[in-house]
Order: sequence, then C-alpha cells, then structure tokens
Amino acid sequence: MTELETLRHSAAHILATALLEIWPEAQLAAGPPVENGFYYDVALPHRISPEDFPAIEEKMREIIRAGQPFVRLPVTREEAEKLALRGRLGALSDRTEPSRFKLDILRGIPEEEQITLYQNGPFLDLCAGPHVQNTSLVGAVRLTHVASAYYRGDARNPQLQRVYGTAFPTERELEEHLARLEEAKKRDHRKLGRELELFGFDEAVGAGLPLWLPRGAVIRQELQAFLGELLARQGYETVFTPHVGEIGLYRTSGHFPYYRDAQFPPIPEPAAWENLVQEGCSCAEYANRIEIGEVGGYLLKPMNCPMHIRIFASRPRSYRELPVRLAEFGTVYRWEKSGELGGMTRLRGFTQDDAHIFCAEDQVEAEVEGCLELVRTVLATLDLRACRIRLGLRGPEADKYIGESALWDKAEHALAAAIRKAGLDFTEEEGEAAFYGPKIDFLVRDCLGREWQLGTVQLDYNLPNRFGLTYIGADNREHRPVMIHRAPFGSLERFLAILIEHFGGDFPVWLAPEQVRVLPISDAQLGYAREVAAALRERRLRVTVDEKSETLNAKIRIAERQKIPYMAIVGKNEQSSGNLSVRSRKRGNLGVMSLTAFVDQVVEEVARRSL
Repeated sequence: MTELETLRHSAAHILATALLEIWPEAQLAAGPPVENGFYYDVALPHRISPEDFPAIEEKMREIIRAGQPFVRLPVTREEAEKLALRGRLGALSDRTEPSRFKLDILRGIPEEEQITLYQNGPFLDLCAGPHVQNTSLVGAVRLTHVASAYYRGDARNPQLQRVYGTAFPTERELEEHLARLEEAKKRDHRKLGRELELFGFDEAVGAGLPLWLPRGAVIRQELQAFLGELLARQGYETVFTPHVGEIGLYRTSGHFPYYRDAQFPPIPEPAAWENLVQEGCSCAEYANRIEIGEVGGYLLKPMNCPMHIRIFASRPRSYRELPVRLAEFGTVYRWEKSGELGGMTRLRGFTQDDAHIFCAEDQVEAEVEGCLELVRTVLATLDLRACRIRLGLRGPEADKYIGESALWDKAEHALAAAIRKAGLDFTEEEGEAAFYGPKIDFLVRDCLGREWQLGTVQLDYNLPNRFGLTYIGADNREHRPVMIHRAPFGSLERFLAILIEHFGGDFPVWLAPEQVRVLPISDAQLGYAREVAAALRERRLRVTVDEKSETLNAKIRIAERQKIPYMAIVGKNEQSSGNLSVRSRKRGNLGVMSLTAFVDQVVEEVARRSL
C-alpha cells in the first residue's frame, strides 16, 4: 500500500469504531481503502442516512484526537476463531452472538497465511494491515455517501450498507479534494450528457445499451473521422464484421471460456434447438451442451480480433504484403452485472476503435513504435497528456493466460524494448496483461487530475498459433505472423464520457455538435440570419438560427448554457453592413467582423483541430 492508502485503511477502522460506539448492535464485514477514499460494510436493522454523517464524523474526530495506537496482534487460527465465536472480532467487546461476517472471512483465509488482528482502543478487527502508528496521524476525514452492497458482491448473500468516506493528512488537502469532487459533479458525463442531449438510455431498449442522440453522434463521427485520417496515413484498411459469430470461433481464440462470465449466454442454432426441445431438453441443459462442445451455437461478439483473424486467413498471404493492418469501429457485447453499469463508462454494448496488425517478427518493433506514436497523437490532440505508461505482464495465476512461456517472454521483452526506444518512461505491473499477451496501457490525467486508462497496444504470439495463421516467406516456406492489437480510444462510449468531463461539455469547436448559433435581434433580421447560416453551412460548419421570440440576452444565456462555441449576433446595423457581432463562449465579446472573416476564422480553427 502507498502511504495514503495506509492512512485511509486506518480511517476505515476509525469509521468502524465510531459506528460501533453509536450503534453497538452493528455487525461489520470489511473495510478496505479504495480509490480516493475508503469504506466499511455494515449490517444494521435501520438505514444510515447522510443526516447521520455529522454525528459519525464527530465521533471519528474524537477517536483521531485520542491518538489510539494501532496494535498488530499475530494469533493462531484457533485463537481467531474463538474470538469470532465470542463476537469479539469487529467489535468493541464480547457479544452474545458470533461475528458472522468476520468468521466467514477468517475461514476463507488460506491455511498457510498468518492470521493477524489489529486493535485501536477497544476496537479489535481481523486485518492484515498495514496501518499508521496511531489514530492521530489520520489528519482529516469526511464521509461522502452510503450505498447498498451484497456481502462479497454476491446477490445470494445478505445486503449490507456501505459507508464511504475519504481521508487526508491535513484539512487543507481534504478541502482541496472536496472542491475537486464538487467540480467533478458539475462535469459528470451523465448529467451533462442528458442536458446537452448527447446520449440516453431506455428501459425498453435494455440496461447498459446506450442510444447515441444526434448531437452525440456528431462527436462520434468527428472522432471517427479524425482517427480515420491518422489510420489512412499509416496504411490501415477498414473492415466490417458481424455482431454475432459461431461459438467455435471464440472457443479457438480462447475468449470462450476465458471470458465466459463476462459474456451473454450462447444463442442456440434454431434447427438444433427445435430438435432438442422436442426431445425435452431444457435451456440449461442446452447451454451446458454448447459449453462442452456437444452442439453448436452463436455468441454475441465479445471481441473483434477473431473475425479480423479470419479475414487475414481468408486467402494465402505473402511476406510482400506484410504488415496487414485491419481497422474497424466494431461493436462488442459484455454481460456486466446491473450494479456494475455506470453511464457510458461501463456498458453491455459498446464500440471499440479496434485494429489488428499481422506482421513478420522483424517488423514488430517498427509496428509497435507506429502504434505508440498514433496513441500519443490522439491524446495530445485532445489535451489528454499521458501521465504514465504501464507495461502489463502476466500474473502468477497461470490458468488466466494461454500459450507457451517462451512466447510470453519474447513478447514482454519486445514491448519493453519498443517503449525504451521511443524514449518513454514506464512501469511494469504483473497481472495487467491480456489473456493472450502483454500490453502497453496509456494512463492519462484529465483537467481535474483524475487518472484514466485509455490507449492500449498489445503484442500477441498466441492467437496466430491457435488459429494456425501462416504467410509465405522469401524462402518460399510457411511462417507464423505476429499479431498486434491496438485501440487509441478504447471504447468510443467511454471515451466520450471522459471527454465530456474533461472539457466540462465545452468541446473544442471541431468537436462541438453545434459550432455557431446565429442570433437575430428581432424578426426583421431573420432573413439575413438565415443567409448567414447558409454561408456557414456552405463551408461545412454546423450552425442553427435561434428564431424564438426571446430577448437577445435570453438567447445568449440559452446558447451559453448549451455550450455553443460561437454566437453570431445580427441586428439592424449588421444587416445593413453585411457584418456580424461575434461572441465567444470562452472569450466573451469579440466585436464586429465581416461574414467572410468570421467564416474563415472558424473554418481554420476546425481544420487545425484547435483546443
């Protein structure tokens, strides 16, 4: 753990202590540090509400001022179980009933692991640590919200209350963090997406399946066009693939069963299903037969790569053709649990800016360098600067990865060499690889300092082996290509969510759904306002005319609220002179300009993709 995570872990224990002092009947489950804070899961017969927070926080501050030492107590498994049965774990004293959640957690700890307890004041908890030396080192705390959570994340288990908070060494750091949170609320993509009419969800369509509204579709089209230009320069070819595929395709790739829990259930073949229904076969039995390969079926596409592989394999290939670069904005589907869905950042159907490069081994270095440069160009254009680069390696769980160790070693070394050659700093992190190969992830910071994982480049020696891909080399013999997976945006939906929050909905002109709004002061200028709009459209700018019977000030307020980059105001003087009074949402009044000068300025700004 980092120092801040350790502090927040200690704050979680202080929260637990405070909850028990206020409600001695509370049953505690677990309380870890999480990104930006901590939480503790608790079972209580009544609901905790934000109205309870001041009393809980005051009790936490009393515990902090007391400077209670955090004492580590190694114990045997038998000693810990006796304490749990006495109700002493996760409590201030012995109880009449066992610590049911603590007992369950204890029994789930591997036999070979040391059991440790931590005590601060009267509170004794089952915990591996670490903690700060004493409670006074947890300088400032604040509770943020409370939510429901199933114990161990399983809907078959009891539902608990999860009390969230955050902690910092000083009150100043806490206040700065809370200010950032308030700003983040204003920029929340779900709020702005609704207000700006960019996307929506409909229960009749299905949870986690977004609808891109016309204004949001404009942003998507601009992003796709931008990336399309970059891909054309690097020699990519566009392909399109179906939304479903034979399950055998994904069995070969390893997506089935490696991603089994994250996929929609298999779709039966109609003819086979009819026959099995007549035989009395249940849905569950049929799904099981598909699972073990007895019968066929289809799968909603979880990844695009197997279909791109089949395109590469559709005819014999020569070394003279390599590298083959195939790109697609391909929609894929994942079965996310309802509780895990979140706006446009976690979905059941989303579109990836996917591409796969099939190359010879001696081309890997240059192709990876090209991918790295592509990702950096995309992020820089959108003011998303890479704060760190992560090389994701295999973890110790061997069953999570396919292929031979020698191929993994080769791929990991190749990616590390490519990053070094590009002169970039990076960290290596075990367990962050894809199941078929290591990957480079770009983690960026937005204007609020939040970190997002965006562009990815993955090197894969394994899927070409599993599919038996070959090309004919200069020696007239068959050779195995190497495969590179890359996606600068990742998911278009998630990328839109990040951009909304990064720009606060105030998109640069080239991305703005509506770039100019013409505001006639009165109905007498409507004809001229329409001429201005027509001239702007001639230069392929996105423009509307506000023809409502509102005052000019009201029209300006509406345009600013809708975050229109430019307002072209036309009154009697502008009409007679053929000019415009131009107002920028960011820079305020820009004065009077000729129509030609204004159009040229906006067109140039769009062409440069200015921020």
